Amino acid sequence: MPIGIGFDTSNYTTSVAYFDGKTGRNVSRLLDVPEGGLGLRQSDALFQHVKHLPELTETLFDEDAPREFHAVGASTRPREVEGSYMPCFLAGESQGRSLSHVLHLPFFSVSHQQGHVAAAAWSAGRMDLLDQPHLAWHLSGGTTELLYIEPDGPLVKAVQIGGTKDISAGQLIDRTGKRLGLSFPAGKAVDALSLDAQKDVSFSVKVTDSTFSLSGLENKMNAMAEQGETPADICRFILRSILHAVDVATAQAFEKYQGLPLLCAGGVASNRLIREHMRTMHAALFAEPVYSTDNAMGTAILVHRMLERTR
Repeated sequence: MPIGIGFDTSNYTTSVAYFDGKTGRNVSRLLDVPEGGLGLRQSDALFQHVKHLPELTETLFDEDAPREFHAVGASTRPREVEGSYMPCFLAGESQGRSLSHVLHLPFFSVSHQQGHVAAAAWSAGRMDLLDQPHLAWHLSGGTTELLYIEPDGPLVKAVQIGGTKDISAGQLIDRTGKRLGLSFPAGKAVDALSLDAQKDVSFSVKVTDSTFSLSGLENKMNAMAEQGETPADICRFILRSILHAVDVATAQAFEKYQGLPLLCAGGVASNRLIREHMRTMHAALFAEPVYSTDNAMGTAILVHRMLERTR
């Protein structure tokens, strides 16, 4: 059974994984962000990836790992569109290419977004989605996009049909966390705090053709903090407002793309409020939270698929 190795070095997470067609293993580590920070410069992220990759690779390939591998791959760019580039992906790509040369194995390149979709489909028990058209939300720290997905050989092709015009849902959540003194990334803490809210209010974000703006919510969040609203109520407000935008955008998309399954990927997709509502209202499919956040499993899955197509 062919086994693929995948590397993913995003702006916040270093990860390495392998996949054999049915199961696999992913090892990840968040990058260290200075207290009070909202991310890292690309040069700092790249340095940390280079520092962490040997340790994570050693952990992945311990005594319980398979002894033989057949292909190597890496996320080499954020998305599969022209001009998509971030220096931090060079760390995983260089490690993967070096390993492939030393072991005389083929090397395959994928995008970070393709990896998210593949990991979500596998974790949700719907690998068949990779071979049929479907819709997908990519909700993360840097991306809030509603995508039309269709097969592209062993890979998937994603066309944006909606989402935010400015800041992403993850950026809004992290900026909320910073305002409230929470650690970065703030998703888990904001999620937990929202459960203690005494108010359940939201702002009706305007959505047109499945597209919306989230920047105005940051202003409202800051105003709530200045007015003395509790952190729990602020967190609930932000999450409920993001959900409103995603919910309406999804409903508008289904008017055009009727009958297609909906997959949700990305770290923000691990939020409990969003998961529960989207499952109930739109029959959305979700990855387990560990495979919603940045991970190399999706890369390894796609490497395995490309390897099988070339055999």
